[in-house]
Formats: sequence, C-alpha cells, structure tokens
Amino acid sequence: MRQLLVFALARIKRLSVVEADDGVDGLRKLAAGKFDLIITDINMPIMDGLKLVKRIRSDAVHKDVPIIIITTEGSSEDRQRAMSLGANAYITKPIQAPQVIAKVKELLKIE
Repeated sequence: MRQLLVFALARIKRLSVVEADDGVDGLRKLAAGKFDLIITDINMPIMDGLKLVKRIRSDAVHKDVPIIIITTEGSSEDRQRAMSLGANAYITKPIQAPQVIAKVKELLKIE
C-alpha cells in the first residue's frame, strides 16, 4: 500500500516523499525535519496512527501540518475519533490514486 502511495504521489511535481515504517519511526523523522503534509494509517506496529496524530498535534513545529489518514477502519466512530484528534482528511481503503492525489493537492493548495 505504501509503495502504491509513493508511486501515486510521484505524479505531483515538486513533491518529495519520506517514508516511515511505523508511528515511532514517523516521529523520529518528523524530529529531524519540517514537513508540509503527513499521511498515516491507523493500523501500524509499535504506535498506531491515532496516537501519532495526537503526538503531532502536541508538537509545536508540526501542530498545523495537514494529516491524511488512509485506513481500512471505515466506521463513523473511527472517522470521528481521528478527526477530533486533529486529522484533516480520512480516506478508507481500498483507495483510488486520483482520490489521494486530489486530497493532497487540496490540502497543500497546489494545482
């Protein structure tokens, strides 16, 4: 799934993608740089995506960075919880590359 996303996002010019293996690895990479957008899954080893969103929103550097959650968790409770923690978009799998690209462009305000 991650490889599909990286391939799809490569279609957006001027976009550089950094991958993380899990939420903890994601936090480590966030600490090393500044990012314009974060895409995460809810179901990840070590630290799930909801905990990651919560940690990002409490980080002064990245608290306003748009976050997209892409997940198999399709219930309205999961969506509501993710959005209340600070996610900007919630996309359920199976995903369509054009849907993800459109959401990324919308959140980054690029054409």
